Amino acid sequence: MRTLTFDEGEMQLLLAAVRSYLDDFGHEEADLLRRVKQLLAKLQEQASQPG
Repeated sequence: MRTLTFDEGEMQLLLAAVRSYLDDFGHEEADLLRRVKQLLAKLQEQASQPG
């Protein structure tokens, strides 16, 4: 397992980038869409935690 540390600005940029990446996919990439959505949920959870 790897751990990355982001400041608030970097986390917001990463969230925006993953959302943008997700918006670019069509319906043919169901597996990839599911994994990106899981990643986005994980990032959003981390972003909402204090500290």
